[in-house]
Amino acid sequence: MKSISYSSDLPFKKRNRYFYFPIKAKFWFSHFGAFLWMCLSIYLARPWLMNLADVVSFPIALMIIAGISYIPGYMNAFLVMSLLLDRQPPFKTVTPNDEITILIAAHNEENKIYRTLSYIAEQDYSGKMNVVVINNNSNDKTCQEVLRAIDELPIHIELLHELKPGKFHALNHALKLVKTLYVVTIDADTMLHPSSIRFLVSRMKSSPSDVSAVAGAVLTQNSRENMWTKIQEWDYFLGIASIKRLQGLYQGTLVAQGAYSLYKTECVKEVGGWPDAIGEDIVLTWRMLEKNRKVYFEPLAVSFTEVPSSFTHFVRQRARWARGMIEGLREIKPWKQPQMYVKYLTGINLVMPYLDIVYTCVWIPGLILALFGHYYIVGPMTLLVLPLTVVSYLTLYVYQRDYVFKPLRLRIRRNLVGFILFIVSYQMLMSPVSVYGYVQETLKLKRSWK
Repeated sequence: MKSISYSSDLPFKKRNRYFYFPIKAKFWFSHFGAFLWMCLSIYLARPWLMNLADVVSFPIALMIIAGISYIPGYMNAFLVMSLLLDRQPPFKTVTPNDEITILIAAHNEENKIYRTLSYIAEQDYSGKMNVVVINNNSNDKTCQEVLRAIDELPIHIELLHELKPGKFHALNHALKLVKTLYVVTIDADTMLHPSSIRFLVSRMKSSPSDVSAVAGAVLTQNSRENMWTKIQEWDYFLGIASIKRLQGLYQGTLVAQGAYSLYKTECVKEVGGWPDAIGEDIVLTWRMLEKNRKVYFEPLAVSFTEVPSSFTHFVRQRARWARGMIEGLREIKPWKQPQMYVKYLTGINLVMPYLDIVYTCVWIPGLILALFGHYYIVGPMTLLVLPLTVVSYLTLYVYQRDYVFKPLRLRIRRNLVGFILFIVSYQMLMSPVSVYGYVQETLKLKRSWK
């Protein structure tokens, strides 16, 4: 097994004590700061509102500007304030040795599954790892590659078969056989940092007894492939990571993603395993939250996944994510969640379709109008959201650099062009794709987990 020296920057128990700021205080203080920012935005945007009202009427103008500026500004301000106040609790143990089971659902993964298993074999985790690969109706050489790994790698690997297509079928088939206290799911194309499993289990072992899952950090492994993957690198490194940290701070990470997360086995079985849903990990997480359990996020438990390298693949993936969110909202209403923070976090998702529709159907056409000198919708006032966005990303960049990448001896790749394109154009792609996913789910179009 590989080992690394423990850096003083890691959140271990011996780290110097810091002033404790209660979660409730962080929550309301962040809301207060966000409210002040929104009030300032409303005050400064009065001329913009009045000018637009002359064109489309006051109620419609208010709905448009609220979707473009007021609400996104409030949410960004809340995010920034929360991230500035966030302090990850220290680990109580740094060398857990609990026996765990790792599930990998694989459908036509002959080119990736051996590599994924080899990275698991290099973990510095001192406990026993039972790796179960579930072949989900593959018609390539996935099984042969798993058998090669069984012969060549120094870890216990078991190969199961599930003919029913669907990731949830594969995972539930293996779940019946899991006897360990903890179960980890990893995608077949995911590579783990050598200490990733150890940090994931350490966070669970250091958490209160009502924590049912810990989501790992997922970053891109193929960011150098083309410009499209370079842009997504920043989404995973800054955008997705910032949301995960925010949700983890308030003990309600909304997606313990199937790509890399740890669960208490009994908690997964308690809610009936993975559901028949396109966003099976979203619905599973929300069901556990509904049971008044908490879900954490561990930024040091780093994994690397292949992101879509084509626009078509990207659209399919993000549309699935949007559909998964709608599935979760349909099954478990935010107001039915027992925890206050989770009510708020899931409630935000109720607003997301409205924001995406306004952005797609109003802001993008408004940008086109602005290019021809018509500033009814997009104008100088819309730039007020940009500084807060940059501040939030800068805050997370510093955190990721100093408290994640540096202790793990990782380097941030130089990708300035990808960063600029991410800031300038990414939302113009994401919102229409999300709207496409909402339409798919509304019309109940065919689903696919790949």
